[in-house]
Amino acid sequence: MPPELSPPIEVLHPDSGALPLVISSPHSGRIYPPSLLGELRVPVERLRCLEDGAVDQLFGAAPGIGAPLLRARFARAYVDPNREVFELDAALFDGLPEHVNANSVRARAGLGTIPSRIGGEGIYRWRLSFDEAERRIRLAYWPYHRALQGLIARTHAAFGTVLLLDCHSMPSLAPDGAAATEGAIDFALGDRFGRACSPLVVDRAEAMLRRHGFRVARNRPYAGGYITTCYGRPEADVHALQIEVRRGLFMEEGARPPPLAMARLQAVMRDLLLDLGRFVVEHLASGPMAPAWLRTAS
Repeated sequence: MPPELSPPIEVLHPDSGALPLVISSPHSGRIYPPSLLGELRVPVERLRCLEDGAVDQLFGAAPGIGAPLLRARFARAYVDPNREVFELDAALFDGLPEHVNANSVRARAGLGTIPSRIGGEGIYRWRLSFDEAERRIRLAYWPYHRALQGLIARTHAAFGTVLLLDCHSMPSLAPDGAAATEGAIDFALGDRFGRACSPLVVDRAEAMLRRHGFRVARNRPYAGGYITTCYGRPEADVHALQIEVRRGLFMEEGARPPPLAMARLQAVMRDLLLDLGRFVVEHLASGPMAPAWLRTAS
């Protein structure tokens, strides 16, 4: 493993207590390995717009209130964990085997498991081998998903249920996905149109955010990516909700986050996590760490 990716992920475990939450930040990594930098035909600064920079900090209160936080250390430009394992652009790779999904909308747009284009421009100087794709997936993609699977399984075993919050940031967008300077939504909650999460949880999150004065949209312009789709199984008491936060709320888009704005929103996110965690405990949990009255009644 390249030393700069050792380890490729970081799990911040709860300090004390526990909530039936798992927090995932797959796009907040900032490491661009030399093997990647040597292949680029665009400046690395161009790739930073792919990052969800500071999202791991935005939800950084999670361990202190009883929920683990999983974050990638590698940049999304290196590997995107919020994609299928082999969702690859055929225009970038030589010798793709049949099991690769090269026909998805995301892969053809250059935003697959290994992004190939940005702003319509190719990222790499030359085509890459499939061996390179396998190497990156082995070093970065699988460690992220194995850690996520373990956190979900342990939390589910403890509570009888688990809520996975997959956290991202977005540019200023109108509900239809168009760029917006006025009327932009502040939060987009994605539950795959009800397939990945109990509507009670989504209702609760939306109501809490609206009480704070935020504009909230559901399943538009984002309905949830691969992580939400893959892990959200409400029928098995595994709920997954993607949260997209407008970057302009806590940072000058494309610049470093203003500390005061970040601190204010961090406090709101802490309240949101506490509220959702307690709601899940009171209404959905039935495992050994759930309240005794709820275990008896279930």
